[in-house]
Amino acid sequence: MSAISIAIADSQFLIRVGLAHLIAEKKNIDIIGDAEEEEELLTLVKNETIDVVILDYKQEDTFSCETITKLKNIAPQTKILVISADNDKQSIYHALELGVNSYLTKSCNEEEIFDAITATAKGEKFFCNKVLDYIMQKSFPKVENCAPTPLSVREREVVYLIAKGHIAKEIAQLLNISTHTVYTHRKNIMKKLELSTSSELILYAVEHGIIDSKNASK
Repeated sequence: MSAISIAIADSQFLIRVGLAHLIAEKKNIDIIGDAEEEEELLTLVKNETIDVVILDYKQEDTFSCETITKLKNIAPQTKILVISADNDKQSIYHALELGVNSYLTKSCNEEEIFDAITATAKGEKFFCNKVLDYIMQKSFPKVENCAPTPLSVREREVVYLIAKGHIAKEIAQLLNISTHTVYTHRKNIMKKLELSTSSELILYAVEHGIIDSKNASK
């Protein structure tokens, strides 16, 4: 498997250096560059192939939610992992609605950062507990028929592990099945539950007691 190419976008020098130092220890991750303001970041993604941009969009005069939109327009194949100190629910909701792939706060730990990078590079979602709590507080349409949709024992196992933040390869190893089978289970589960995103699947797991909210995406 080829290394994950990363760009770090943060106006704070210490954050950029700290993340770069942490990530440099991983052999399967390559840091292509960093940026302290929007124009520098956009130039970087135009000229380089970047798998994941680590971005703090909540930085006055340097990065904003508009940066997310510009990134997606310029490099739609590039995934976005937000690591931010933003505590405002509405702006967090807005960032999620703009299509960021994953979201961590700056209080996250080393394991969460690497798990989030791996999941994001694969196009999967990864939220820290604080952001997941915010997502759960947001109003979602209620289904009139509240009868639970039956899942098989194996499907519930897959849902549980997805909600825990495991990627497909890890789930395959834990359940002793192929990665292809994991993807097939996930596709069937999403179709059966009429869901379209990983965040909706995590909410389903919490609401139906498959996993406790404190343990989701951790």
